[in-house]
Amino acid sequence: MPKGTGKVVAQNKKANHDYAIEETYETGIVLQGTEIKAIRAGRVNLKDSFARVQQGEVFLHNMHISPYEQGNRYNHEPLRTRKLLLHKKEISKLIGLTKEEGYALVPLKVYLKNGFAKVLIGLGKGKKKYDKREDLKKKEAKREVERAFRERQKDY
Repeated sequence: MPKGTGKVVAQNKKANHDYAIEETYETGIVLQGTEIKAIRAGRVNLKDSFARVQQGEVFLHNMHISPYEQGNRYNHEPLRTRKLLLHKKEISKLIGLTKEEGYALVPLKVYLKNGFAKVLIGLGKGKKKYDKREDLKKKEAKREVERAFRERQKDY
């Protein structure tokens, strides 16, 4: 099964706007108590979340998992820092890559694969304002071409 396939629970749509994603990694995530039930219910938000390598381990910060309704006192803290599960080789590679200026680890999506919650993180280089404008122009031009093509198809 390829990376990033499964039932998508949450996506970070702003990531592709703010970063040029160069590589992606499929990671497992360490969860507590009722977090998996909340993820299965789709109560996840990746906005403003980021990953960071600390002491040879990768941690996900600011990912919001809403408390599970039936969780009572066993519920989890919504914004706690969660550990991501990667191979040692991948972590050592990420350590070297994230030390470079302008690179960041950005969570792209959370999905369920074979009953397990997975996080697709991407190594992204921050885009400048002019890069973002250029991307928007390209996107708009592509839309125009598709629109014109559809109009032409209707005529025949």
